[in-house]
Amino acid sequence: MSGDLPEYYFRIRENGALVFRVASEGRAGRIEMEPIAFANLRSGEIRPQGDRSITEDEVFRIRAWMKARAEVQARRDADEIYRAVEQINLTAHWAQAKASNEELEAVTDALLMAMHDLRSVLVRKKAERLDGAAGEGG
Repeated sequence: MSGDLPEYYFRIRENGALVFRVASEGRAGRIEMEPIAFANLRSGEIRPQGDRSITEDEVFRIRAWMKARAEVQARRDADEIYRAVEQINLTAHWAQAKASNEELEAVTDALLMAMHDLRSVLVRKKAERLDGAAGEGG
């Protein structure tokens, strides 16, 4: 491991991270990671761990990490949507050109329900946007 350790380590969890203060102990080079806070991305809450206190600088650094993490997640979410569009196209090609009757029978109902659900959501959201735009312009 490199000699330059970060001051803080963020153990990513489903909805944020457990934040550790990192320290190197003496000549043995033992790495100590003291849990100092939970960072909740959805609520924006930073909660000190146990009876520990965190400094304003640590709160600032945790908030900076939270902002950067939210940006990474937003990019990943957008990328996943474009991958889904690609996968739908590949599925259409598979169904038309490669799938056997048995394979189609196994997936058709599930695909139709998922596509119907997606279409319903997209149509409703588009109508809401159009209604909102008409309300703003009129």
